[in-house]
Amino acid sequence: MILSMTGFASVAAELPGCSLTVELRSVNHRYLDLQVRLPDELRALESAVREVLSSELKRGKVDCRIALNRSVPGSAAVAVSVERVIQLRDAAAEVKRHVPNSTPLSVVEILRWPGVLAEPSMDAETLAGKTLALVRQALFELAASRAREGAHLRTMLEDRCRKIEAQVERVAPRVPAIHEAYVEKLSARLKEAGLDPDADRLKQELALFATKIDVAEEVSRLATHVAEVRRVLEQGGSSGKRLDFLMQELNREANTLGSKSVDAELSQAALELKVLIEQMREQVQNVE
Repeated sequence: MILSMTGFASVAAELPGCSLTVELRSVNHRYLDLQVRLPDELRALESAVREVLSSELKRGKVDCRIALNRSVPGSAAVAVSVERVIQLRDAAAEVKRHVPNSTPLSVVEILRWPGVLAEPSMDAETLAGKTLALVRQALFELAASRAREGAHLRTMLEDRCRKIEAQVERVAPRVPAIHEAYVEKLSARLKEAGLDPDADRLKQELALFATKIDVAEEVSRLATHVAEVRRVLEQGGSSGKRLDFLMQELNREANTLGSKSVDAELSQAALELKVLIEQMREQVQNVE
């Protein structure tokens, strides 16, 4: 399948003490241009993020935004440190053994003790791993988005290929007749001017001019280029540059066909071909 360079993906995850969001946006570009925006806490991951993205993407301008939002103090669920509570229990028992009349600790006093209550948090190494995993998930969704867009592009390009082939099939049978009719027309005009079209010199000139207006080769190359476009679309992969080259070749043949035309129908067909090829060229700019 072919892939579009246009796509968008956004994924988010709620982590202990924070929320993490990764957004990927891509548009068409001549080569791969990565823009990575990271919060200060994750700045050290930039090279790793670039490596993950470049392993899957070949062309396009890709903007990667990673946002890390810390939870507001008191808004997250708190956790009781069992280990700390056991230490306090053992310490209280020791005090009670030495001072039997001492007042035992209340629940409120235990909860107020430093280290007993703690909001959930995540160490830097675990956060880095979660971030890269989320980047890979976003990249998977971006690839799916680009594949869907690529499928639409392929449908459009194949439709234009069919229309180009229809134009070629319409004019191809007429080429010999157009060529012969134009030679006869020139011969008639020469006779009207009092010249003998059967003279050797004039025959040579007529043959040379007839060769210059012969478009059979251009028609044949148009059909060949369209067949190659179909083959590239079927093959898929990173084919944008190849398709762009083929659009240039198709446009060249259509221009030559128009410049050589000595027939109104042939000129109309050349104009239709140029419109179709331009429509294809605009869409090919989005193919990876």
